[in-house]
Amino acid sequence: MVVSIIDYVAEKIFSLLAYVLPAQWLSELRVLYHIAVHPISGDTHKARLESFYGAQAGDYDAFRRRLLKGREKMIVDATKRAAGGVWVDMGCGTGANLEMAGDEVVMTFAKIYLVDMSPSLLAVARKRCEERGWHNVEIVEADATTWLPDEGLGQVDLLTFSYSLSMIPDWFAAVDSARALLAADGTLGVVDFYTSRKYPAPGLARHGWLQRTFWPAWFANDNVFLHDDLVPYLCRRCPNYTLSECLAQVPYVGLLMPKVPYCIFVGGPEESL
Repeated sequence: MVVSIIDYVAEKIFSLLAYVLPAQWLSELRVLYHIAVHPISGDTHKARLESFYGAQAGDYDAFRRRLLKGREKMIVDATKRAAGGVWVDMGCGTGANLEMAGDEVVMTFAKIYLVDMSPSLLAVARKRCEERGWHNVEIVEADATTWLPDEGLGQVDLLTFSYSLSMIPDWFAAVDSARALLAADGTLGVVDFYTSRKYPAPGLARHGWLQRTFWPAWFANDNVFLHDDLVPYLCRRCPNYTLSECLAQVPYVGLLMPKVPYCIFVGGPEESL
């Protein structure tokens, strides 16, 4: 009941602001409301995802272009390494990764699966595929930790997670499942927020106390969980890899706080060495 009342009041305010604000500003305010104010409800992971993304699905891509860095580089590097076959994009959201890859690259794959648990985001992805004529793409509403493609285990040439592992409660299981789906010479591509361990292994980035403390707490408000085991686990599960550890400024909040860490990982099973 409380959530309904808050959303009702917010929508009334947005309706009034529509008369005085440019559409781009209004879209940004709507997204910021859902990130910072909108209460997330639901008894299951799927319900909580839909509670968070349902009302902002139409505004999703524009704001995320500023927030989620490194996606295009990961997609370009991963698709070059995979070069066709079967591509699974786990936690695909609106299907924007395919747009970043481009029509020519998309059509080199025999089959592409877009997998997500949010019906609202998948509706946007479905519309995007129809408009672009991507007849080789299948939209799948499923759990990344348990879903199996028609091709079965060990038959996927490319599997990507773009800012989705940090939103999967059992992300270890999601990585393990992805590893089982990959072909012997398959490619795993990941871009996501993370933090380093307090004492990372030699050669890995080391983040300061504020980065390791503030950003996990701030993102957890929206059920986005930054993990200090992410990079070490990816490197262990797919040891034939390239890794970039980067920093990005978060819109608005980043004006006062240090930059948030994110990583770009493109790797494969040991057999592909």
